[in-house]
Amino acid sequence: MFIAALAFVNFSKALLGAYIKSSITQIERRFDLSSTHVGLIDGSFEIGNLFFLALVSHFGAKMHRPRLIAIGCIIMSVGAFLTGLIHFFMGRYKYDSFIHGFRNSTENYAACARQTLSEDVLSNQTDPSTELNKDCVSQSSSSNMWIYVFLGNALRGIGETPCTPLGISYIDDFAKAENSPFYIACLQTITLLGPFFGFLLGSYCANLYVDFGFVDMESITITPKDARWVGAWWVGFLVGAVLLLMSSVPFWFLPRSLPKQEGKGGEVNEIKDRTEEIEDTLNGKQMSLKDIARGFLPSLKRLLATPAYILCLCDFILRFSAIVGLITFKGKYLEQQFGQSASRANFLIGVLNLPAVAVGIFLGGLIMRRYKLDVLSSAKFVFGTSFTAFLLSLLQFHAKCDNIPIAGVTVSYSGGLNMTSSGHMLLSECNRDCACLADEWDPVCSDNKITYISPCLAGCYNSTGFGKNTVFNNCQCVSSFFPDLNSSSVKLGPCPQLAGCSSSFTSYMFVSVLSTFISALGTTPGYMIIIRCISADLKSLAIGILMLLTRTLGGIPAPIYFGSLIDSTCLKWSVKDCGGRGACRVYDNDMYRLTFLGLITGLTGTSYFFFIGLIVVLVKEFGKTDKATEAVNEGMELERPPDKKGSQTGWEDGKKLPQESQLTSPCKSQDTANLISPRTKEDLKKERLMAEQYVNEIELEEHEGTLKDK
Repeated sequence: MFIAALAFVNFSKALLGAYIKSSITQIERRFDLSSTHVGLIDGSFEIGNLFFLALVSHFGAKMHRPRLIAIGCIIMSVGAFLTGLIHFFMGRYKYDSFIHGFRNSTENYAACARQTLSEDVLSNQTDPSTELNKDCVSQSSSSNMWIYVFLGNALRGIGETPCTPLGISYIDDFAKAENSPFYIACLQTITLLGPFFGFLLGSYCANLYVDFGFVDMESITITPKDARWVGAWWVGFLVGAVLLLMSSVPFWFLPRSLPKQEGKGGEVNEIKDRTEEIEDTLNGKQMSLKDIARGFLPSLKRLLATPAYILCLCDFILRFSAIVGLITFKGKYLEQQFGQSASRANFLIGVLNLPAVAVGIFLGGLIMRRYKLDVLSSAKFVFGTSFTAFLLSLLQFHAKCDNIPIAGVTVSYSGGLNMTSSGHMLLSECNRDCACLADEWDPVCSDNKITYISPCLAGCYNSTGFGKNTVFNNCQCVSSFFPDLNSSSVKLGPCPQLAGCSSSFTSYMFVSVLSTFISALGTTPGYMIIIRCISADLKSLAIGILMLLTRTLGGIPAPIYFGSLIDSTCLKWSVKDCGGRGACRVYDNDMYRLTFLGLITGLTGTSYFFFIGLIVVLVKEFGKTDKATEAVNEGMELERPPDKKGSQTGWEDGKKLPQESQLTSPCKSQDTANLISPRTKEDLKKERLMAEQYVNEIELEEHEGTLKDK
């Protein structure tokens, strides 16, 4: 029941988290923000985790964990509602368009004579400066609304705090040791269904216009592939909020603890646990909040004094930074590099990459359970899969598409290469007399496959058609530089990608899916390295500190510096009505590819230095432990007594059950060879026999007591 409830919570919060990633470009355009600002919004989730994760992980392990998870779900739901409701407090979305005021008219529109036409229109207005100021104030107030998106995402981060550390530790505490990796793998696999549906929901919403139902869609002159298009980003937040609210219900009815599942020899531990529980109840022992707080710093000191754990932290921080940057901006990368729409990019990520990750995580858990990998074997397995995926990912650098030719930005008006983006290059002899505004963005495509920033900069003198079907004719920049063309007309919208880009996109997606699958095989063993090398009382704290530091040092800054470096590759920015830089319209594809993929490669490659150090430490600390474990197992191979009734207990008065450290080899940094050296194999066999006979006797007494009760 607990695993099913936790799986639904993880599904819901993963769905919403993936939806936010899929809506990055929509939020960027709706609030007219740079990628740096969008990265800050994305990092607000980690900021919410920053203040509460360590405390919840430590105190929550000693409190009612299911109810803490329920409270977290409600907080996440409130944050999602706050973000989605912002849409209803903003005005209608307005985008730059030369035919903005002519959508409902089929009259001839001379783009090149825009200044004269505008003066005629403005002459009928009483106070044009007042109208301009009103638009400026309206846009300014709407642009600041992104702060509420930041706050809503931070609330979502606060609510997510107890779910993972308390949920995983709850499973590991009450499940069999050999089943725990399998349960966690199943949980993570079900969790990945959330991003799958999250990206599909993002794909669907990206195809819906942001103000659908409130505007006449025939009057919209842009398409989903346009850099000004904004999808219905707010719908997914409301859907996620409802799911999170529903997922909180089962946890209010779950108990604080569950019966411990045991395998061979588990009856001894079960008897011991029940005895301690009865003794604590009889003695009235109950830890107060003050007692819990007093043990926090010593527990933290013990945890940070473990070299293997510190190396794991460094490795996880670098890997998590690369993963966060990749997931946050991968959809945008597909849009800019390969000319895909936001809807198609999200759809492909959802149906290709995420299933590969889910299958990889599930198979990784099965492999660990099938071969019963110990800590050292798990570390070697993780390194092998991760490094193989890393080498494959290097092939993505060769999958590229050139920039579409944009007159005055990526090519000159004559079609020659020109990577300079200074403003004066936007003007040419063919449009110098048109009094065009270089800050506007309303791209049109000519038959020579060159995109012009606006019909005015294309030097067009008349138009035909209506709405999306508008065609501008007699464009001087087309006829002057390309007289051999049969037509000097241009159509609304940018030109498509050049030939050969589709094959590069296919190659990129194939390598991406294959590398993510191989890398995902090591996800579950990677988690178990942390869990198995830490004392039982430090498991929740270890996971909490791991999540805290990876999100603080990786999750918060990574989207910001990824976004900042992506902004540095922008060739053409939009300009707000009140002045200032808005969202980027066109990027330098080559610089974008090298910056984005290079940063991911650099972070991932650096992490291997720490992981190799981790393997070295594990070999030194646990090499002798493994040999000692083999010696103990050989000494304890003994058949069970053939007959319960006829066997003598052989239990000597005054002798206690062998301690757990003498029967098993836990993953600790101590040398278990010292524990078994004073005793011979005969002593171990005798102790094992006495333990089994004692358990059999207890079972017989319990069975007889049950018969008497009946």
